[in-house]
Amino acid sequence: MRGPSKRWSALLAAAAVVVSACAIGGLPTTTDPTTTSTTTTVPPTTTTTLRVYRVTGVVTDPLGLPLAGAHVQLGATAQVSDEDGIVVFETTEPGPLAVTKPGWHSSVVGWSGELDRVQAVLAPIVVRGLHVSAVAAGDDEKFAGLLDIAAQSAVNTLVFDTKNESGKVLYDTSVQAAHDIGAVSMSYDPRELVEQAHQRGLYAITRIVTFNDIYWSRAHAGDAMTGAWIDPSAAGARAYNISLAREACEIGFDEVQFDYIRYPSGQAAYQSGQMDLTEDFRVNAIVSFLAEAGDVLEPMGCKVSAAVFGIVVSTESDHTLGQRPEEMSSEVHALSPMLYPSHYTDGWRGFPNPNDFPYEVVAGAIEDAIPRLQDGTLLRPWLQAFWWTNEQILTSIKAAEDRGVGWMLWNWNSNFDLEALPKDDEVDGQ
Repeated sequence: MRGPSKRWSALLAAAAVVVSACAIGGLPTTTDPTTTSTTTTVPPTTTTTLRVYRVTGVVTDPLGLPLAGAHVQLGATAQVSDEDGIVVFETTEPGPLAVTKPGWHSSVVGWSGELDRVQAVLAPIVVRGLHVSAVAAGDDEKFAGLLDIAAQSAVNTLVFDTKNESGKVLYDTSVQAAHDIGAVSMSYDPRELVEQAHQRGLYAITRIVTFNDIYWSRAHAGDAMTGAWIDPSAAGARAYNISLAREACEIGFDEVQFDYIRYPSGQAAYQSGQMDLTEDFRVNAIVSFLAEAGDVLEPMGCKVSAAVFGIVVSTESDHTLGQRPEEMSSEVHALSPMLYPSHYTDGWRGFPNPNDFPYEVVAGAIEDAIPRLQDGTLLRPWLQAFWWTNEQILTSIKAAEDRGVGWMLWNWNSNFDLEALPKDDEVDGQ
């Protein structure tokens, strides 16, 4: 609804008072022609009440679902959309509303003051990414090669490791705790490489391995579960990883993806004590960490995502990992199941060797995952780019593209072949 409206008030009439040069305190008392008189005009006094406009902005995705956390700018005033995608402005100067949200294409909506409600529709950035290992990031020639591959293909994203599976922090961090536990191993300058990526128009994600960290485990025995695995509910470990994520946003990364955000798997799961915890306890430990991280990172304009085991999007159980798509997707912008057909057991979905069926295995997992995500959360799987031919990689990418989701290619050493990637004109937009 519009606020109260007031027009310009009428100008007050100007009074001209003739005052005799010799008269003091009043009008002249004679009409003597020799009397010198002057005419003084009192300037008009203008009283102005500016009109106040009120507008409700609604930010949605292309399906009309509300988008929370969008930054909406009107003139010098900025607001963040609430859980219903709503912002409300009161202003005396209508103008365009500029809407941005990490991971989404920006939008500018014109507003002249005639309407009291406007809608901004943001389209998600469809991420098509390559993993950038520490080795690749630290090798100028290899990194330049990845930039060239991106320029000649549909790739629009690079995913950099800043803390890897060994627990090493791969740059000269200002987080003192990383130095205190001996975790810093300077492989590259992320500021420089993120700037290069942005100059090429590429989206930059950092991958932070979270609860598998031998350095933290050794230095903080009370937080350790077994081996390198850290208790996801340990306050100190949580704060440490969020500090590294905060710094990543300050460096310039567009998104932080938490990996190994789970309890251990395999034999370690039987040694860690996690089997004695309820599934809800495990899930809450993971989800509450993501919520805590989001509270820090999202106000900085940095998006939060998480990598999960591929199996959890296709089954009801958390498999003792603490990963359930429904709850996790409520706290992240994107969820990234690792859909590697070579990792599925023989007989999965009736396939004698799932690795021989890249399209079918990836497609099935995507179709399992999509209905389990919260509205507004994107599905963006990690796809296999190892042990495969270029044709197999392209086939798995096609399974993702056919279902309208993004993808990221995993290769430990960042060895990618241009022939394994689609071109811009072979995918549905960017």
